Amino acid sequence: MRVAIDAQRTALLTYCANVYPGESLAELLAAFDAAGAVRERLGLARMALGVWLSRPGLDELGRSGGAARLGDELVPRGLEVFTLNGFPYGNFHAPVVKRAVYHPDWTTAERRDYTLALAEVLVEVMPGDVAEGTISTLPLAHRGEVADADAAMAAACEQLCRLAADLARLADRTGRRVRVLCEPEPGCLLETTADAIAWWTGALVDAARRAGVDRAQVAAHLGICFDTCHQAVAFEDAAESLDALAAAGVPVGKMQLSSALVIPAPGSPAGRAARERFAEPRFLHQVRARAGAGLAAADDLDRVDDLPVDRAWRVHFHVPIHRADVGQVSTTREFLRDALAWLRAPGRALPHLEVETYTWSVLPEDERPRDAASLAAGIAAELGWVEKELGAG
Repeated sequence: MRVAIDAQRTALLTYCANVYPGESLAELLAAFDAAGAVRERLGLARMALGVWLSRPGLDELGRSGGAARLGDELVPRGLEVFTLNGFPYGNFHAPVVKRAVYHPDWTTAERRDYTLALAEVLVEVMPGDVAEGTISTLPLAHRGEVADADAAMAAACEQLCRLAADLARLADRTGRRVRVLCEPEPGCLLETTADAIAWWTGALVDAARRAGVDRAQVAAHLGICFDTCHQAVAFEDAAESLDALAAAGVPVGKMQLSSALVIPAPGSPAGRAARERFAEPRFLHQVRARAGAGLAAADDLDRVDDLPVDRAWRVHFHVPIHRADVGQVSTTREFLRDALAWLRAPGRALPHLEVETYTWSVLPEDERPRDAASLAAGIAAELGWVEKELGAG
């Protein structure tokens, strides 16, 4: 969607296809059909989709015509693509994903090769009037999955710097630029806004020097994806975080629009019931609670025995963004609203905006869409809510 913010600025708004399976070309085409149903509900002649395709799916696409095949399938459905989700490498819809979503991490050449292959597809299909395509990716690695966090940070930054040089060559060859954006997330090497700033101003600078990569290439082709669920779970303030990133010169190329789950009184009978209702086996649901000047942390909803129960928990569980509550629990929708208000201020550069509620199918059973039509209605409601918040409704 193209959403006019004011006379000078138009936001590019989409939603992420990781809500659908993407292990094969057939599943990708089914996702396009599902997106077409959302487009029709919104009454749009053309709509953007944030494509997700696993490594096996990407390989199959390459054997079936590559970017040209992708373009041939998008156009008749009234779809366009300016951003990709390059975070999940493997099967994001397996019965159990959890920490597997972080593998391979950014210490490996496999992650760099996959991301570059995505970029090579994106430059061929992104609209001609979009100056820069974006790909969001994992925040280097999960801290619990690496033996030495400092060594992992250094190795991951070197891989990213080499990717920046690859993307610069791709831009020289095609005239199209792609920016790869690390997405801070609870429990990862990049978790907070402060982590992102330290990474951009310190670790990446050092890695570029070690790898012999021009810092200008890094600045032009890397950046941050600001996920409003993740930063809300970290108990940040949206405007303060975005101000800090801007002041430090950290490019925010994409903002993922998402809300976290809030359990106001986790020790109460209602709170314990909510914990049981939302604990599920597929995705990782990190939990944070205030503790003195810092935060108490748990890696998942089934590992919360050490968390205080006399104060609110925020849970990394993406819930529908147009809703202020889900059943008996609330959400961090106000954080998202504050982030959108920050973007509306005159003169602010607009990142790509992507609704990323991938958890519709694992919501408590009474909250899930009944069928494909009700899922399309829910996604359309989310996009409509964003459009209204941006002042175009």
